Amino acid sequence: MAHAYASVQLPHDPDEVWRLIGGFGSLPDWLPYIPSSELSEGGRVRHLANPHGEAIVEQLEAYDNHSRSYTYSILQAPFPVTGYLSTIRVKTEPASPGSLVEWAGKFTPRGVSDDEAARLFQGIYEDGLRALASTLAGRQSRGSSA
Repeated sequence: MAHAYASVQLPHDPDEVWRLIGGFGSLPDWLPYIPSSELSEGGRVRHLANPHGEAIVEQLEAYDNHSRSYTYSILQAPFPVTGYLSTIRVKTEPASPGSLVEWAGKFTPRGVSDDEAARLFQGIYEDGLRALASTLAGRQSRGSSA
């Protein structure tokens, strides 16, 4: 089994960050390479498309609004893995006024090495968290100029 992990410290209140990313269908609000998310199965399954138009279908496995985290699995995707399970969470940073966002996953590579699969998802998580930071910074600057 392979693993990937990325995190980012943000100068934003954890509740503000969670309001943006905590909805299972909210990826298009902060992740530019996911242009749409359609929910089904009572909001427990999301249908996404990557920039190449390939379908990605993910299922919500656990959701905890109080601890600001959710865990999801992949039902269908063009990725060379099986058994994918990932968690995204927003933590309070006790030493600062901001928050820590963590995105981690575990999976079994299929047709590639553990390192190749881990690098793939490490890159996805890091790119996603950079996009999150950029989205939040843009919202803050728009809010301060209004």
